[in-house]
Amino acid sequence: MTLQPPIPVLRIFDARLARQFYVDWLAFRVDWESETGSDGPRYLQISRGPVILHLTEHYGDCSPWAKVFINTDDVEALHRELTTRPSPNMRPGVEVAPWNAKVMEVIDPFGNRLCFSQPLGRPLGPSLGRT
Repeated sequence: MTLQPPIPVLRIFDARLARQFYVDWLAFRVDWESETGSDGPRYLQISRGPVILHLTEHYGDCSPWAKVFINTDDVEALHRELTTRPSPNMRPGVEVAPWNAKVMEVIDPFGNRLCFSQPLGRPLGPSLGRT
């Protein structure tokens, strides 16, 4: 048996706003989309490289205000890329987190947070039983 990476499901309320944020600004692509009826709730799969996210307008699928960690090998490069496509609602910065990583956090229009994290070596602080 092999476990695969999880696919986070994030609650959205407006597919148009979600596309502006995830596709136009963060440069994800829409892999597929399903809709219930002509104006029913939408469910989308988006991806950028190996990162896959599901976005849902369906009430009850999940709650908004989730947080997803996405590891990267160069958070500064992602930051530079995003500054070439300014967002009127987001001006993220890069900082060093207590767990010894460079991080940049962005918040989508629905309160979900994406934390792009570049580990800088061994985590600082207690191991909490992890190796």
